[in-house]
Amino acid sequence: MSGASVDQYRIDWEDFLKSAPEVVTTLRTLTKVIADSGLERPLTELVKVRASQLNGCAFCLALHVEFARKAGVSQKALDLLATWHEAEIFSAREQAALAWTEALTLMAQQRPSAEVFAALCQQFSPQEVAFLTSSIGLINAWNRIAGGLRFAPAAVS
Repeated sequence: MSGASVDQYRIDWEDFLKSAPEVVTTLRTLTKVIADSGLERPLTELVKVRASQLNGCAFCLALHVEFARKAGVSQKALDLLATWHEAEIFSAREQAALAWTEALTLMAQQRPSAEVFAALCQQFSPQEVAFLTSSIGLINAWNRIAGGLRFAPAAVS
């Protein structure tokens, strides 16, 4: 591997789609189930952007920033998302979702705390907690696929 270009170890989105169409179909089905759950789309897009920031997935970050804009998330919110703890522009519901996102995304470093879960349950019903948790799990799966295979940031077909 020495002397080889990093780009030689990249699999692009189209090659992944051709190689594992069942995976893409299944993950897209889960995406639709979550979208149909009633959770606010701007909120779920904020969660996806934040997880993608934490995971360093350029492909998912570019995609979900664009989706967030289309869902009505303000540019100011996107600009301040990495510092949401200090930004004071996010609602209590958004803060609870973002704290849960960070707790789940970083759980290999530290288990999610009872305090973070309690704050989540103050803002979300049990059904919403289930779908939000599923949404966070799903974006983390996509981050590991797209980030691990180094998909170039581009539009998804």
